[in-house]
Amino acid sequence: MTDSQEYRFQVNLGGMIDILSNHLYSSPRVFLRELLQNATDAITARMDLDPSHRGEVYVELAGSGTGATLLMQDNGIGLTEEDVHEFLAMIGHSSKRNGTELLGETSFIGRFGIGLLSCFMVSDEIVMLTQSAKGGPSIEWRGKPDGTYSIRKLDAALSPGTKVYLRCKPDTDFYFEADTVELDLLHYGALLPYPIRLSEGGRERRINGELPDWIVRPERAAGSRDEVLRFGESMLGERFRDFIPLRTSTGRTGGIAYILPHAVNLNAKRSHKVYLKRMLISEQADNILPEWAFFVKCLIWTDELQPTASREHFYENEQLERVRCELGESIRSELIAMSETDPKRLGRIIEMHALSMKNLAAEDDEFYRLIHRWLPFESTYGNKTLGELLDERRTLYYTASLDHYRQLRHVASAQSMLVVNGGYIYEAELLEALPRIVRGADTRRLLPEDLSLAFTDLNAEERSAALEASRAADLALQRFRCRVMLKRFKPEELPALFTLPEEAATLRSIERAGEESPQAFASVLGSLGGSMQSGAGSYSILYLNLNNPVVQRLFMGRPTSRLGTLVEMLYANALMMGHYPMSRQELALLNTGILSLIDWSMESEKGE
Repeated sequence: MTDSQEYRFQVNLGGMIDILSNHLYSSPRVFLRELLQNATDAITARMDLDPSHRGEVYVELAGSGTGATLLMQDNGIGLTEEDVHEFLAMIGHSSKRNGTELLGETSFIGRFGIGLLSCFMVSDEIVMLTQSAKGGPSIEWRGKPDGTYSIRKLDAALSPGTKVYLRCKPDTDFYFEADTVELDLLHYGALLPYPIRLSEGGRERRINGELPDWIVRPERAAGSRDEVLRFGESMLGERFRDFIPLRTSTGRTGGIAYILPHAVNLNAKRSHKVYLKRMLISEQADNILPEWAFFVKCLIWTDELQPTASREHFYENEQLERVRCELGESIRSELIAMSETDPKRLGRIIEMHALSMKNLAAEDDEFYRLIHRWLPFESTYGNKTLGELLDERRTLYYTASLDHYRQLRHVASAQSMLVVNGGYIYEAELLEALPRIVRGADTRRLLPEDLSLAFTDLNAEERSAALEASRAADLALQRFRCRVMLKRFKPEELPALFTLPEEAATLRSIERAGEESPQAFASVLGSLGGSMQSGAGSYSILYLNLNNPVVQRLFMGRPTSRLGTLVEMLYANALMMGHYPMSRQELALLNTGILSLIDWSMESEKGE
């Protein structure tokens, strides 16, 4: 047996910094976020020792160009010499020791280690001075991107806390400019509960303001409406008119969901700002709320979610799923409360964001029951809310597709039938479910035979006069498996209406697919279609309107040898009017018919 030996991985620090710069972090500017996060964790840890402690962060800029330097100082817990060796020499090492957190409830990534390495993206050396609040000597630590570092004890004692010095390396001076630093400090630290001060050119100013109490307790936001709306505009860059407070059951995640003042596409990219322990983690978080909540833009703060290594997103785990569900429940509960206390407000929101509301209603019967009256629908009675349609006290016929509605709306409207367009997403599902939500509601999917019930049959004399022509017309369309039926219906301007029973629609789809498929697959589809052709339900119906002057003349006037061609043209016209896709045979029929009409017209002119 061969003896085995164990070896330790060698860490190439330069390679890691390249990975951080080009793959892990979105921009070198995150070095300031990491320093600010380190300071935040250190202050939190010191407050665990002394709850009366008041933290603060001080940033100082000096020099310009490649000679610029940046100092970030915090009055947090600081590090002992043992901490320095343990945390700064072992990249990726946890800050837990013996099952306890040394630096508050954070991971090592959040305190030093990888986070501190981000500073090498803008500086060729990191100098850190630190004094532990637990005692011991003050320590100076110097790190370089080649993986070397030095430590020395200082003779003079510093105040508890940590100072980090960075000197600008070539081509990174932009990140040391005062305007950039001020903007980034506010960007990442606007919600920190202690002051961040920036000193530059002899001028010192506070970056972040005092936090209002509704940041800690979002349920109080309603009492500061104007302030909350102004805050949302300053943080999210849009002028809002309404909002919903957010809070989880643990109280460890909260925020404000601002109602977007404009309609958005269902697939629009979501962009919420999320803060972890009051530090900005992401301004484009797309998985913090349920999919249906795309009508809000949020500020969210949490201390219970786990960030990814880049600290720009959260891990998709059970904890995130729970928070997502509870934030969604906050929105849902507020909308339900509006239906009882402020229905006009709810109506305005639903009118602007109907699609999202229909999505939520389709998932939640209780929500649907409470807001159904404000949901808008298109119908043959105009664009109305579902409540207005229900007030008609009539059967609500609905179509399952937009094409179906477009095909039938003019005829249905002329017969005074109330038909609702169920062709848009969620609408047919909602209309089908309405009877179980609203007692006494009667909804039915519109079938061709429902519409034909409103048509008037021919009397015995008319049937007798049109018998031969009807048979000839029926025979002309046999090759298209279409039967002709003479009726009287409105509007009289419409000469013909083409309808497809379900089986006929299936067969028609199979035949169209066969025309567009490779030969082998087409033969399979042909066999499948052949097995369906024998039933009566496989036939479509062309209703010809005897109220129409052209149809009246064709069937009740002098017999014509061209009846078959003219009926074929009415058939092709009905297909186009109904937006039905046409087969190759039907397109050829249309082409031939148009040429025949041109030819007849020219012959007629010669005869004159």
